[in-house]
Amino acid sequence: MKKILLDARDLEHPKPLERAIEILRTLDEESYLYMVHRKNPIPLIELAKSQGFGVRTHESNTNEWHILISKNSQIVLDEYLDV
Repeated sequence: MKKILLDARDLEHPKPLERAIEILRTLDEESYLYMVHRKNPIPLIELAKSQGFGVRTHESNTNEWHILISKNSQIVLDEYLDV
């Protein structure tokens, strides 16, 4: 699996959502978006789920959100969580 990292912790609204959507448009069955954000990007998560993407979110003990999104919803994204 190919990891596409988006560190959105220092990006201002609406840049994290815009960049994530750009990445989602390019994902294939063998890649996934790994986004690190300072908050839980609920609009992105809802959009991805409504389009059939697999989604996994995790809040770390440092209050950072790790969001994994894959076009292949059969992939177990927990295996790629890096916290």
